[in-house]
Amino acid sequence: MRKTPTILWKPTRERVAEANVTKFIQSLNRDKNLSLKNSKDLYTWSIQEPESFWNYVWQFNGVIASEKGTKTLTYADNMINARWFSEARLNFAQNLLKRKDDHEALVFQGENQVHWRLSYAQLYDAVSIAAQALKNQGIKKGDRVAAFMPNLPDTIIFMLATASIGAIWSSCSPDFGTQGVRDRFSQISPKILIAV
Repeated sequence: MRKTPTILWKPTRERVAEANVTKFIQSLNRDKNLSLKNSKDLYTWSIQEPESFWNYVWQFNGVIASEKGTKTLTYADNMINARWFSEARLNFAQNLLKRKDDHEALVFQGENQVHWRLSYAQLYDAVSIAAQALKNQGIKKGDRVAAFMPNLPDTIIFMLATASIGAIWSSCSPDFGTQGVRDRFSQISPKILIAV
């Protein structure tokens, strides 16, 4: 006989009401005259109307771009060749760093019990300092930056700094081993190496 599964956790009504997906569904229903009731309905609609869904995601999240373009999806009938927003021009870091407030952006706890919390404002400032340091080393748009670093806030900061310049980021953690690191970084010929 099959046992009834035990529910380990269920969000409160208040938490569901405040969830980003709930706000997204409410906004979508209002703006598109839909009647989606939950995330299952949203999923179904997103599969049936993928271009409308992703255009609304762009709008709802306030994506910052110098150019959105007119094409949302090309080659829709071939998932391998499908291209989303192929005419769009945006900076990934600019979009991730658009908040500059005191809400937590990064929470880190290392194996050695190191704790580190950064607000969006602190993250923005740290990325700005790292980007200036990279520029002072001659890094510019299109250059390749390699990092031999573990999963740390510093790694995220330097990745965002690299992206903010328009440079290309590649990283390996030290547990890749010498040969793995050499194999990866030799393929991209980085202009600079950041290491711990």
